[in-house]
Amino acid sequence: MAIELLCRKIGMTRFFNETGECIPVTVLEAGPNTVVQKKTPARDGYSALQLGFSERRRKTLQKPRLGHYEKAGVSPKRFLKECRVSAEDLEKFEVGAEIKADVFEVGQKVDVIGTSKGKGVQGTVKRHHFKIKRKTHGTHEGFRHPGSIGAGAYPGKVVKGKKMYGQMGSEKVTTRNLEVIQVDVEKNLVLVRGGVPGHNNALIRLRPATAPK
Repeated sequence: MAIELLCRKIGMTRFFNETGECIPVTVLEAGPNTVVQKKTPARDGYSALQLGFSERRRKTLQKPRLGHYEKAGVSPKRFLKECRVSAEDLEKFEVGAEIKADVFEVGQKVDVIGTSKGKGVQGTVKRHHFKIKRKTHGTHEGFRHPGSIGAGAYPGKVVKGKKMYGQMGSEKVTTRNLEVIQVDVEKNLVLVRGGVPGHNNALIRLRPATAPK
């Protein structure tokens, strides 16, 4: 268990290393995250840090949530999430402390968690990569149809889990073992190799890889 920073996806760009190699990277604004609350095993049954990210206007908050921030002595935050940590790591942070991008280092493997872009209701060709039917030998107005979805006599129904049309995207996606290419501590930016789920300005959770290759 390690720190899981809340980040904002800025967008993609390219990065040239010392050898001149062009690397596609995603730029993440990694904090700073503010510790709003500490969960302890004695009181809550588990150890975790409650992190807040991105400022929010006071008048947009209800009184209970506003009192929660005032008790911690921090300004209101737009996003509030928990990350599980070990009891040893819990003792390293106090309420009100800021966690910045320097918790990551160049070359480290990380996992990125985000919500994929919503595509709406899509057919089987786009959603499940079905093959388009041949446009010859009598195929008529069914080039992108899924074909047979089951037998009529037995079992006489559509089997559960059959790949069909439906809602695509807008779901939790975890991309594992991405490499950290650069860390800018002054601007709180982390550049990771490759693409990251979600649209620009989306909320992203960044953590050290749990199962590195």
